[in-house]
Amino acid sequence: MLVAEILKSKGGDVFGITPDTTLANACSELDRRKIGALIVCDGDRVVGVFSERDLVKAVTSDGASGLDRPVSRYMTKDVIFADPGETVATLMGRMTDRRIRHLPVLNDGRLVGVISIGDVVKCQIAEATQEAESLRTYIAAG
Repeated sequence: MLVAEILKSKGGDVFGITPDTTLANACSELDRRKIGALIVCDGDRVVGVFSERDLVKAVTSDGASGLDRPVSRYMTKDVIFADPGETVATLMGRMTDRRIRHLPVLNDGRLVGVISIGDVVKCQIAEATQEAESLRTYIAAG
């Protein structure tokens, strides 16, 4: 399955913040949206990803005083992207190798969605289930 197909079924909603958003506001947004990461954009340009993992690092390094600081101080700046034409298997490898759980998806340089490790796992489970059902049907018919 391709990234574009996952986005088609889940939608292309992207929840983003600006680099000057405070850590406290970013945390509120994560909680309100029930998501694990926010895409940090400066205008139309993706400049980072702020995840729960970044929050843990912020609290560890700066404690409660970090809540008033901008996410640009804590976000992951080396953003790894996905392309709509890539396969789920490719993403699984990239996410596993890099130990990341969220990939912004760019199409012609434009942000069109976010794929999470949960999306990838859900897709792989669905494919395995479909394959098992096809085998059952084939065996039963034979």
